[in-house]
Amino acid sequence: MRHAILALTLMAACTGAEPPEETSTPMKTYGDDLAFLQEHQEVIELSRPSGNARVAVLAEYQGRVMTSTSGGTGGPSFGWLNREAIAAKDRKPHINAFGGEDRFWLGPEGGQFSIFFAPGDPFDLEHWQTPESIDWGAWEMVERSLSEVRFRKSIELVNYAGTKLSLEASRVIRLVDPPTSGAEAVAYESENTITNTGEISWTKETGVLSVWILGMFNPSPSTTVVIPFVAGPEEELGPIVNDRYFGKVPADRLVVGDGVLYFRGDGEERGKIGIPRKRALPVMGSYDADGKVLTVVEYTLPADATDYVNSMWEISDAPYGGDVVNSYNDGPPAPGAPPLGPFYELESSSPAAQLSAGESLTHVHRTLHFRGPEAELDAVAKKTLGVSIADIVAAFP
Repeated sequence: MRHAILALTLMAACTGAEPPEETSTPMKTYGDDLAFLQEHQEVIELSRPSGNARVAVLAEYQGRVMTSTSGGTGGPSFGWLNREAIAAKDRKPHINAFGGEDRFWLGPEGGQFSIFFAPGDPFDLEHWQTPESIDWGAWEMVERSLSEVRFRKSIELVNYAGTKLSLEASRVIRLVDPPTSGAEAVAYESENTITNTGEISWTKETGVLSVWILGMFNPSPSTTVVIPFVAGPEEELGPIVNDRYFGKVPADRLVVGDGVLYFRGDGEERGKIGIPRKRALPVMGSYDADGKVLTVVEYTLPADATDYVNSMWEISDAPYGGDVVNSYNDGPPAPGAPPLGPFYELESSSPAAQLSAGESLTHVHRTLHFRGPEAELDAVAKKTLGVSIADIVAAFP
């Protein structure tokens, strides 16, 4: 398979890599971000007895991975942090956008089974509200080791159709071994399980949930999102990409090639894209050419899964024809208005969880960052994303 995924089984020990070449683009250090987080919250830092991989996690923000590094305290910080929101500690309406490169959400966001809109409300920003359990307040930490931490949360929701959904969410964050390469690397995964703790089954007729993992990263003018997809005729597989979430994405910001698409991750113009089930492959990524950082995201994509919740802000004729993979690029929501970040996102979703009482669904989302000379990153890009570093850089000349 051309776009060979590392498939959640990569356990090859990472050899000592040469320090990456210095670049002209300054990057925030992990040590600076860690010190800032520690001023405001209790940080759970995951590490290994040897090596420079670090991951910073906050129980207070729903067991969220805030940032990570491959280079110790002096290395670059890969996650985007909303320092203003973190320092303020004030609860905001609609969403508390603290940042973080792996956060737990639930879908669907919009539609007749939405959990972000109250029954009967219009689908607009004024009425949009992130459920408290995935937006504000701590999750219980139930277990911790040097390289792994586990959280859980009991959640009660009512969807747009009026269905009450009771569940327990369990979330494990663990460091994993990246593949052997000449690049500096950090790799971790979140294992996310939802269990139906209510007395009724979750059905497609009354609405079901999905696990939705979103990663927020630092944008740059040289950052390009890379999403491989299943090539083939539209009459057989349907559209390649949904690019109408916030208005159609301009051609100079989205390039669809042969089995791979490229999307700008510069944080300069608001836009979102999605890949439907028949086109989805269990891998995506991004490349920052100035910082020489290659990010790869892998996730579980069950071969027999066909139903994914539709999060479009509208009543849909296909509520289970939603996207599996999404990427969002932040920017001003209106002329003259400030952006939320800016940042860009890499997102994955589980299938629609049609669960009987007591049943569970698990979705794994793995993030790998590689930093080093382009020649070393090129081999990783070809193996995981099916394209070369030169291909990525050439997408937006």
